[in-house]
Amino acid sequence: MTKQDYLKQIDEVIADGIYKDNWQSLSGHPVPAWYRRDKFGIFIHWGIYSVPAFGNEWYSRSMYDRSSPEFAHHVSTYGPQNVFGYKDFIPMFKGERFDAQEWVRLFRRAGARFVTPVCEHHDGFAMYDTAFNRWNAVAMGPGRDVVGELKAACEQEGLTFCASTHRAEHYFFMNMGRTIDSDVNDERYRDFYGPAHYSPAFDSSALHLTTADTYSEGPDEAWMEDWLVRTCELIDRYRPGILYFDWWIHNHAFKPYLKKLCAYYYNRAAQWGREVTINYKHEAFPPTVATFDVERGALTDISPVPWQTDTAIGKHSWGYRADNEYKTARQIVCDLVDIVSKNGMLLLNVGPKADGTITEEETAVLLGVGEWLRKNGEGIYGSTFWKQFGEGDVNAEAGFFKDGAEKPFTAADFRFTYRDGYVYAFQMRPDGGDARIMAFRKRGSHDFLVRSVTLLETGEALPFERTAEAMTVRTGGLRSDLPLCFRIEVE
Repeated sequence: MTKQDYLKQIDEVIADGIYKDNWQSLSGHPVPAWYRRDKFGIFIHWGIYSVPAFGNEWYSRSMYDRSSPEFAHHVSTYGPQNVFGYKDFIPMFKGERFDAQEWVRLFRRAGARFVTPVCEHHDGFAMYDTAFNRWNAVAMGPGRDVVGELKAACEQEGLTFCASTHRAEHYFFMNMGRTIDSDVNDERYRDFYGPAHYSPAFDSSALHLTTADTYSEGPDEAWMEDWLVRTCELIDRYRPGILYFDWWIHNHAFKPYLKKLCAYYYNRAAQWGREVTINYKHEAFPPTVATFDVERGALTDISPVPWQTDTAIGKHSWGYRADNEYKTARQIVCDLVDIVSKNGMLLLNVGPKADGTITEEETAVLLGVGEWLRKNGEGIYGSTFWKQFGEGDVNAEAGFFKDGAEKPFTAADFRFTYRDGYVYAFQMRPDGGDARIMAFRKRGSHDFLVRSVTLLETGEALPFERTAEAMTVRTGGLRSDLPLCFRIEVE
């Protein structure tokens, strides 16, 4: 099928479908019930950038930027960029130990319920079988349909397959190569690096500044149609339960194409009999059209609509980096509980090595999270928010990229969820003393009743006392490095 054929098909699906390409038609699209139930998924950043394993997954851009450490590292390690460019890493990206089944089994043991591989990162290399990009993992590098194998493994293990595409940012991503003598300027590789649009607003020094206007300046119609076709092909070939987008789709040029893309995806899902949604950042979509995502951050209170955090076990890179540092299982569990208490879901990233193996550090964290969820998942899966998300002095800081340091929770910090007649009170940092929960203090004749308190991980009924100051739960000196969950039966 040609691009023009696909554009015609997109228009036909929208014309014949329930959803039209306008916000009025798309608003109120429901967040999938399975997504709201399952809460916890795995994000995967695996691509060519795992070969240099230096800096972060933006290596493909930074290696062409004279001001970056990656530039100097690249020249000293591989040679000048006009001799050894980013494309020359592809033969080194073999994935010889990649085993989709092994990955997905690990994710299931971690307690994850859905899996979202990055099908194409900003670098323009597709990890899936596509008719519209010859630079793909089937034709080069691993020589395998990585995304297809992961989808098959998810279906076999009972996890929901989702997909992420960062193709939008590729419009400008390699543009620092325009500023030096590099292979980015070689017309033979234009379909890989291009258009690599360069302007002062898209210079590395300006790109992340709030004063830089990267939103009104954008792609032309031909490039936008190409983006639309590639994304719809991904939808049709792999039928993801969620379609995740990174940040730049809120560029003004994308607006009419986002409406088409969304209407096409939602109409296709209706044909398949599937519940789906889109993850977005910033102001790309209205709040009831798709699901808002906070990158490496969280909200400070309960959201009236479901939302998501995406974050990584690795502190310095989403993709594999040889000297990365890693969060602890405790930090991930605490973040998960905090997010769920505020009506959110967590998408947790791993960055496999170039050979296709997942690091020992990430594996240990995943297994630690899974062991905790095995004992306490009743208060997470299928739960919803309570009348307040928690209590105590410690809360998340609003905004993106706020997840570096572990939150200093104490025994006085709690988070709450609700499910089927029970409130689940998570003591975020137990200290061995009795648990005092202010939200369950006695309030008089109009108060709810507390029938029982159970330590969820053991099933042990715990004695408790309610006064006008607090409900005190006698824990018998129980200590834990991870949050304790008290199941409180209320009427």
